[in-house]
Amino acid sequence: MSDVLNEIGKAFEAQSRTRVTFSFAATGALAKQIENGAPFDLFVSADVSTIDRLIRAGLLSSETKRVYARGRLVLWTRSGSGIKLAQLSDLARPEVRKIALANPELAPYGRAAMEALTASGLLDQVRGKLVYGENVNQALQYAASGNAEAAFIPFSLTRRSQGEFIEVDGRLHQPIDQALAVIGASPRAETARRFADFIAGAEGRRLLEKYGYTVP
Repeated sequence: MSDVLNEIGKAFEAQSRTRVTFSFAATGALAKQIENGAPFDLFVSADVSTIDRLIRAGLLSSETKRVYARGRLVLWTRSGSGIKLAQLSDLARPEVRKIALANPELAPYGRAAMEALTASGLLDQVRGKLVYGENVNQALQYAASGNAEAAFIPFSLTRRSQGEFIEVDGRLHQPIDQALAVIGASPRAETARRFADFIAGAEGRRLLEKYGYTVP
């Protein structure tokens, strides 16, 4: 979400004259920071289940929860690598030695990648090739630097990467619905609500669609 949120943040600042400061990390890592009392105001998650868990823990305001986007998972290779992937089963080819993905314990896109490999019957064939990044940006870096032949990343990251990709069939994994909610203890809860409304509003939706997300 870093690229699109930076753009949404600038648009919100221009309209409201309120400065927005972001802290980007894998969803699971940010949840742990919130559980440890990190002074955030709004949690923009890459899934719904983490938001629900923190609401049950009393850390997020339940009435501010909303699904703001649905993500798309792609399989990416760098330009000039000589690796041409036309379908997921190509990952079993011997020239594909390493496949990068975000840690599925922390990152929803990594979890979706594991679901897709399992559903397609490929997981046992490629398990030894998998390398895990802390988040999707690191997974992309592994493939972009040549330390992996391919990477599972969000479609939104293809905008700033020199490479080729195929979209993973959405029927192979759970929908990557993404939700947000205001931190219950935030001293700036009202401003956070306004920013949440902006993300889900006309300008936020336009920018999310620009980066390849489906919006509700």
